Amino acid sequence: LERELFGTGAWSEALVRQEINAPARNYLVDEGPEGGIRGYAGYWYDGDDAELMTIGVAKRWQRRGIAIHLLEYLLSQAHQQGARRMLLEVRVDNEAAISMYARLGFLRIGLRKRYYQPEGGDAYTMDLDIAQWAAMSYAGRLPQSDGARRHPSPAPVDAVGTDTDATRQGDTPTGRNMTAMNDAGRKD
Repeated sequence: LERELFGTGAWSEALVRQEINAPARNYLVDEGPEGGIRGYAGYWYDGDDAELMTIGVAKRWQRRGIAIHLLEYLLSQAHQQGARRMLLEVRVDNEAAISMYARLGFLRIGLRKRYYQPEGGDAYTMDLDIAQWAAMSYAGRLPQSDGARRHPSPAPVDAVGTDTDATRQGDTPTGRNMTAMNDAGRKD
């Protein structure tokens, strides 16, 4: 899935494992009822800002609310940890992702030329005030994920692999299908 989504810029399996096991990382997968991982996302929290490190959903399952659901959960977790804001980079030509981030309240704050390597693609830098997001989210003033609860609790699943994804048509992302991974790579 990593290669499907990110092509030549995809992280290797070794890099994925290293990232998941790095200090201060928080990763989440959304798993379908039959065991396939549908989406993944993770952030790094340094005690002030949270940085979205990656988010992905298999192409055949995009536009079903999985990515926004994962991101809402990560934002909720970052808020609970005390993060002041979340930062991210997104390809300037990824209109779907830019639109999703804007719906949640992310603002464009900069441009990073040739950020994505090896192809040299540009990235927008975006940020979100997490306290403001939480206030609006809990007040019901943000769009809700398609069929998803606003702030689910993750439930254990049988296996968490690397950044791969699969899902079934008709499934909606819910907390019962989510597994959080802490900074030691263990399921919470």
